[in-house]
Amino acid sequence: MISYEMIMVRFGELSTKGKNKKDFIQVLFKNIKNALKHDFPQAVVEKRFDHIYVHLNGESADAISERLLDISGIHSLSFVHRLSSDINTIVEDSLSLIRNETGSTFKVRCKRADKSFPFVSDQIVRKVASHILKNTNLTVDVHQPDILLNIEVRMEATYIYVKTIPALGGYPLGVGGKAMLMLSGGIDSPVAAYLLMRRGVSVECIHFASPPYTQIGVIYKLVDLLKALNRYQPAIRLHIIPFTKLQEAIYQHVDESYAITIMRRMMYRLAEKLAKRRKCLAIANGESVGQVASQTLASMKVINAVTNYPIIRPLAVVDKLDIIKTAVKINTYDISIRPFEDCCTIFTPKNPKTMPKEEEVIKFEQTFDYEPLIDEALRKIEVKIISSDEEN
Repeated sequence: MISYEMIMVRFGELSTKGKNKKDFIQVLFKNIKNALKHDFPQAVVEKRFDHIYVHLNGESADAISERLLDISGIHSLSFVHRLSSDINTIVEDSLSLIRNETGSTFKVRCKRADKSFPFVSDQIVRKVASHILKNTNLTVDVHQPDILLNIEVRMEATYIYVKTIPALGGYPLGVGGKAMLMLSGGIDSPVAAYLLMRRGVSVECIHFASPPYTQIGVIYKLVDLLKALNRYQPAIRLHIIPFTKLQEAIYQHVDESYAITIMRRMMYRLAEKLAKRRKCLAIANGESVGQVASQTLASMKVINAVTNYPIIRPLAVVDKLDIIKTAVKINTYDISIRPFEDCCTIFTPKNPKTMPKEEEVIKFEQTFDYEPLIDEALRKIEVKIISSDEEN
């Protein structure tokens, strides 16, 4: 009986990166090593130009693969058996491997990367398939086989495997820089964070808290959301901004219909200042076009006018039901629907402007001095590091 000694990791989208490919692979290599080092100390990660291999050394293949599936930049993986590049060994080990599988039909596929090997791919396929047909009850089906046996003859060794497991895809975390994510505690922003991580962008989070109007349960909810997201980014910095004084000033000086618009402009001012301080390259959020009054295109234009920073909205054109499906998939949905409201929900006006006028907004903002309130909020930030290695 053949056992698997390794997991083969494929890059997928990284193959399009040309001269940058080696840098992307190096980041992915480090991310995999960091993900496995604590729980799987015997596993050894090996980097090659075309694949990364995880040598199990007695560790559980299933447990390691489950961890690898959460790492962005991995396109797919396979449990593989490594053997010497000898045709008789390939034929016999292929038979032993396929006997472990269930099904009635099979197909053999071969890739011969080592062109010095004395048999071409078609000859290898015929020899292996013939041996399997003679020694099992399996039949060949080249279109929809129950078992697909893969053989890869490489310079250093030959690898055989039968399953390819789709993974997260995207780019390795960190290659896309860092964004400051506006985290509300609702369904959308954690999904936006996940999509950013999947594209290689790491995140820090900013949350606008309004005690005593909002409850401490909101903060506990945020911590749990970020713990769920630690599957994709092992450590996340959460900045909690005291927003109460700014909100009270807005509702004291601004027509209620414009309150949300101006409140969002203040949030972007704060987010930009913090993003610059933390060397983030963009501001991100979970906004979806038309979902609420502040997310119409007219509102976004007026709100965005306070910053020149890039604003990334991963969910801008995503249907709400699809957002919910992703939230369920990444285990944030049940946390997001806990009944603790954030500052935007608590202070929602009855008739918010969906087509605000920028000149009106500027007039309202000129009625009070908000800059000292912004500076005070930034001085009083509370910071939490939410990490997969620690309890917070």
